[in-house]
Amino acid sequence: MAGIPLLLCACTLQVMRRSEPLISVSGGRRAFSSEQTSLPLELLSILSRPNWRKDPSLNALIPSLTPSLLSALFNLNPHPLTALNFFRWIRRNHAFTPTLPTYHSLLLLLVRTRTLAAAENLRNSIIKSCASPRDASFVLNFLRRMHHTSQFNLSLTSYNRLLICLSSFSMTHQITSLFKEMLDGNVSPNLITFNTILNTYCKLGDMVVARLLFARFFKSHFAPDSFTYTSLILGYCRSNAVERAYRVFRVMPRRNVVSYTNLIHALCDTGHLDEALKLWSQMKEDGCFPSVRTYTVLIAALCDAGNEVEALTLFGDMVEGGCEPNVYTYTVLIDYFCKKSRVEEAMQMFNKMVEKGVAPSVVPYNALIAGYCKQGMMGDAVGVLGLMDSKNVPPNAQTYNELICGFCGSKSMDRAMALLNNMVERKLSPNVVTYNTLIHGLCKAGVVDSASRLFHLMIKDGFSPDQRTFNAFVGCLCRMGRVGEAHEIVEFLKEKHIKANEHIYTALIDGYCKAGKTEDAVLLFKRMLAEECLPNSITFNVLIDGLRKEGKVQDALLLVENMAKFDVKPTLHTYTILVEEVLKEFDFDRANEILNKMISSGYQPNVVTYTAFIKAYCSQGRLEEAEEMVLKIKNDGILLDSFVYNLLINAYGCMGLLDGAFGVLKCMFDTSCEPSYQTYSILMKHVMIEKYKKEVSNPVGLSLSLTNFSADNGDIWNKIDFEITTVLFEKMVECGIAPHINTYHKLIRGLCRVGRLDVAFHLYHHMRGSEISPSESIHNSLLSSCCKLGMFGEAVTLLDSMMECSHLAHLESCKLLICGLFEQKNTEKAEAIFCSLLSCGYNYDEVAWKVLIDGLAKSGYVDKCSEFLNLMKKNGCHLHSETYSMLMQELNKV
Repeated sequence: MAGIPLLLCACTLQVMRRSEPLISVSGGRRAFSSEQTSLPLELLSILSRPNWRKDPSLNALIPSLTPSLLSALFNLNPHPLTALNFFRWIRRNHAFTPTLPTYHSLLLLLVRTRTLAAAENLRNSIIKSCASPRDASFVLNFLRRMHHTSQFNLSLTSYNRLLICLSSFSMTHQITSLFKEMLDGNVSPNLITFNTILNTYCKLGDMVVARLLFARFFKSHFAPDSFTYTSLILGYCRSNAVERAYRVFRVMPRRNVVSYTNLIHALCDTGHLDEALKLWSQMKEDGCFPSVRTYTVLIAALCDAGNEVEALTLFGDMVEGGCEPNVYTYTVLIDYFCKKSRVEEAMQMFNKMVEKGVAPSVVPYNALIAGYCKQGMMGDAVGVLGLMDSKNVPPNAQTYNELICGFCGSKSMDRAMALLNNMVERKLSPNVVTYNTLIHGLCKAGVVDSASRLFHLMIKDGFSPDQRTFNAFVGCLCRMGRVGEAHEIVEFLKEKHIKANEHIYTALIDGYCKAGKTEDAVLLFKRMLAEECLPNSITFNVLIDGLRKEGKVQDALLLVENMAKFDVKPTLHTYTILVEEVLKEFDFDRANEILNKMISSGYQPNVVTYTAFIKAYCSQGRLEEAEEMVLKIKNDGILLDSFVYNLLINAYGCMGLLDGAFGVLKCMFDTSCEPSYQTYSILMKHVMIEKYKKEVSNPVGLSLSLTNFSADNGDIWNKIDFEITTVLFEKMVECGIAPHINTYHKLIRGLCRVGRLDVAFHLYHHMRGSEISPSESIHNSLLSSCCKLGMFGEAVTLLDSMMECSHLAHLESCKLLICGLFEQKNTEKAEAIFCSLLSCGYNYDEVAWKVLIDGLAKSGYVDKCSEFLNLMKKNGCHLHSETYSMLMQELNKV
């Protein structure tokens, strides 16, 4: 990956993505066929008859009528009122949807024939039909032309309607110019005119202009009404001048629900919830009944403040008071439960909403998907997407971004990448969040080649990488030990005058520290300061941790003292690092002093802090005190992680108390703490030691360190046989634990890592015999190991099983398998597997990157690579132009 800086040169390209308009408002004429040209003439003939609606040929012609042909009919000068009645008739009876140019043609007809009363009504309807800024600009321009050329002047009503239309899209420049034209044309504005313009600037929070307008308002001798006051309150709230909003509110003669709600909303947004609740009480006293929006604003604020009981009480009061919650109200509560990891309650609220007949929008569905993704429940998250399809609620980019984020979090990168195809099929465009999430996920999974290729696609699609993009690459390379390449990125950014932020510097400093190069880390820290990039608490913590691990404790302590110079306070993590350091020497008194200082600084110790104490107690064999600390953690409401339990399990095992070790495992299951790969490694180590301890002291050559249980992980998995796993299962059952899918997954994964496929497959068949279906992760662990060991026959069988279960195989394994089959001259099977991959939902670009470029092309199978590329084309698998360029470049090299 030495070419990464070259790859990042693309960041200097700025390709702006242009989106196509949903409708055309162009007035340009098209060339029609003879049949199309005759249609307007036939309609003109029919409309000239008195009873045209009853003409039998009319209904046969209507299906062929387009907006352009209707415009052509109006250009033939039919009777104006007949044309107007026909226009209304086809809209009402045939659900005909006209375009703005069609409206324009009809309006011109009415004006030409001086049917001005009808023209005035149609003009107002045209203004009302505008659905976008583009529509509004088109209508404004053609009405201006008619005003100047057709003696069809804009009336006060039309000016006001135009201003209201422009205001709805915040088109301030057009509003200003139209208002000037209005005054120049001697059309006197009224209260609606002033209120509309004032409200536009208030909505934007531009109170400088709003106050100037209000001054002019008074000079014109208009008395402000409720709408005027409400607009000013909204404007001051939007500009965070809540006190000024309050002043206007106090002098407002007749307060309404909108003014109350706007002020309550602003108070909630600025953290003044108590004042908002007082205003809520005053609202009732004022005889003003809260709207659904008022309730929703307060419920959302109470949820944000963690006042769940009050929020749900208010929700209940709302229903009892006859104010029906809307989709936004329900979404607030659904989102709250999801963020609290209580997705079952969120789904119950969702179901209640549906039962009440409230049609869910995409927003509550997205909240549910985000909640399931946060919990790692990806099957349920995808199920919500299916529910959306069944209810005809189209997903948006955020829906896919949430799912992609969830799959990235569970390291299912093939599924995450596959969602890009799904987005394109639904005509949704990936955005910068989509690309950054995928790049970050690929980097975190260590798939830096795919991440760099996706970076190319991101640039080609017109998106500029940001600091998060570069941070992902720097962090990834550092985790892979390729600190030099990560540093090249920072140097490249400097050459291009792109300032690296504190996150990028922190990732690189952390990389140097983990590589044992603390001197380079310190130099980089100094350079960071010289470039006026201020370090944050994380920067200090990674450097402090790196220094103390290198034995430079005094330098680390000095850095802690220097934090204050940069207005950075020691964090919980800083104190925890210091606690860990002093407990290395079992200085419990000093550790407790630091702990007390941490608490007095406003921090509550977390599980990592307490783990340092438990580790120290366990290393001295002081299990009673370790368990007392565990009890304290539980009483403080802190969830234990697997590392704490692993410490206790190993300590009991080392002291020959294997029943105690399995008792700790039972506690893990009881508290829903999922045992890790290392948990089972520790348990099997002690099962082996107990089994053979009567023969010799430690025949298996395993460590009996009380705390260093990771040193011999590889040895443990290499020494395990199926008999040991059977003993493990028996002991689990004895203490009331049934081995489940995750137990098998951790064991098979551990065995596959060291190539012990004999035992892994034995467990696989044992699991199936126990009527436990293998997960996608289990299948992928076995498949990957088979491919790496050249066991392609077994790999093919596994792949077939995966496809039967709709499991997605990792493309890296598919690449090895296809290339391996070609090496064994099994061309037919290799081609069959590749064809099957194309219908499994993979991202086509990733298939090309992994299988065609990294697999076939780099292995010298150029002809097969070209054949497979043609197969993809025949199957409608469209590649990104950038991917195609990459592929051609690789083939040309070969």
